[in-house]
Amino acid sequence: MTDDVFVGGGGEGYGEKQYLGLKYGNRHGLVAGATGTGKTVTLQILAEGFSAAGVPVFLSDVKGDLSGLARAGSESAELHAPFMERNGKIGFDDFTYAGFPAVFWDLFGTKGHPVRTTVAEMGPLLLARLLELTEAQEGILNIAFRLSDEQGLPLLDLKDLQALLVWVGQNAKDLSLRYGNISSASVGAIQRRLLVLENQGGARFFGEPALELSDLMRCAPDGRGHVNILAADALMGAPRLYATFLLWLLSELFEELPEVGDPDKPKLVFFFDEAHLLFDDAPKALVDKVEQVARLIRSKGVGVYFVTQNPDDIPEDILGQLGNRVQHALRAFTARDRKALKQAAETYRENPAFDTETAIREVGTGEAVTSFLQKKGVPGIVQRTLVRPPSSQLGPITDAERTEVMDASPLKGKYDTPVDRESAHEMLQARAEAAATAAEEAEKAEDVQAALDEEIRQYNKARRYDPTPRAQPRKSSTSKSRSTRYSAPDSIGEALGQAVLKELSGTTGKRLVRGILGSLFKAR
Repeated sequence: MTDDVFVGGGGEGYGEKQYLGLKYGNRHGLVAGATGTGKTVTLQILAEGFSAAGVPVFLSDVKGDLSGLARAGSESAELHAPFMERNGKIGFDDFTYAGFPAVFWDLFGTKGHPVRTTVAEMGPLLLARLLELTEAQEGILNIAFRLSDEQGLPLLDLKDLQALLVWVGQNAKDLSLRYGNISSASVGAIQRRLLVLENQGGARFFGEPALELSDLMRCAPDGRGHVNILAADALMGAPRLYATFLLWLLSELFEELPEVGDPDKPKLVFFFDEAHLLFDDAPKALVDKVEQVARLIRSKGVGVYFVTQNPDDIPEDILGQLGNRVQHALRAFTARDRKALKQAAETYRENPAFDTETAIREVGTGEAVTSFLQKKGVPGIVQRTLVRPPSSQLGPITDAERTEVMDASPLKGKYDTPVDRESAHEMLQARAEAAATAAEEAEKAEDVQAALDEEIRQYNKARRYDPTPRAQPRKSSTSKSRSTRYSAPDSIGEALGQAVLKELSGTTGKRLVRGILGSLFKAR
């Protein structure tokens, strides 16, 4: 275990050894420089130093190179001789090759343990940023989240949110009275954005089991901090998802971790590689959120280090909070580049031994201009520094080696199998099925009632032919006595028969009979 993180040192024309003090490791930092100037190696040696000091690290592997942290470097490697020469210059006498306890993660679940969060944990602000929603669409998204809380509809995965938005659209008229206008066009626009996100593989990011932050803050049995490596090479194809995930993770750390003040060493160090993706075209509300988290999270013991090509990629208010800095070469080919170079030089505490602006422009690959916080958090004087070589392997490991590391992971099996428990999608589906069953039963009841009403109508219609049945006249007492009465008809046919007999027994009926019989007699 070491007290501080050794970054590099001098030699002829260079300053003294440079250390990043662990006590100030949570004061954040910046690693900047043009492509090919050594930013990745600097990130690698900082991760090694924090891990060796027992500090867990989280970093994103944008180019696939940082997986080499899991394996020791080799003396037979092509760079071994230059390493030894540089170590001699900077006085790094106890240099050894070593691998570090790495844990691989992957939002898509192919090159590491799956990383998931729930839609509810992501929240409407970050989700609206991810989907690039308009103000009106973001308002509808906020309504959906409010309804989720009020009606006990958990939002765990994308299909939960999609189902809830369908319900919101179907009940827009009633909901608009309480929450304001909800247009079907806006709901449809959100659904289309969710479909695009789903097609890009983002659906695998939302769900359970969700990531437990404590699993990012583990240490190996030998006391070294785990180096959590996020496979981000494929993720870079979806920069919005990448940036939103990193900001979500930082926000979760801020909300869940307790206040610790200024610890002797950080609880976790977090590296934002390709940090410009976090701020490109970002709305002011989101930039303000990043600034707030960056300002306050250091009291939770978390150090945040932004890795980018140019310092002006970082908003000024955030840049001012980055106390530990490693500035690799900046190329001043354009007027904008020269302006950025001048601004970068002005942020350092001057060294009378050289001109900072010139040094930033002239340092070679593997060299940097550095400044680290010293006693009482005072920025150190800027120094030209030869960055120390890494102890772990430069470049990526093989797929077989990655699989071996994953099989030995202490988290194997915890996140690998997704869980789909009952949530908003299933609950709303159950409601719809119950409503459909109730409607079907009501329709059946209506059909039965209609049939019954028809029977009653036919019955009443039949009775109207003879509502008051009359008795037949009695015969003389000498004849066989028999009394008959009309009875209520038992069927429609019987009712019609009785109606015909009744008509024939009347005056009109007798005339009709006589006419028919008379015609028959005349015909004879």
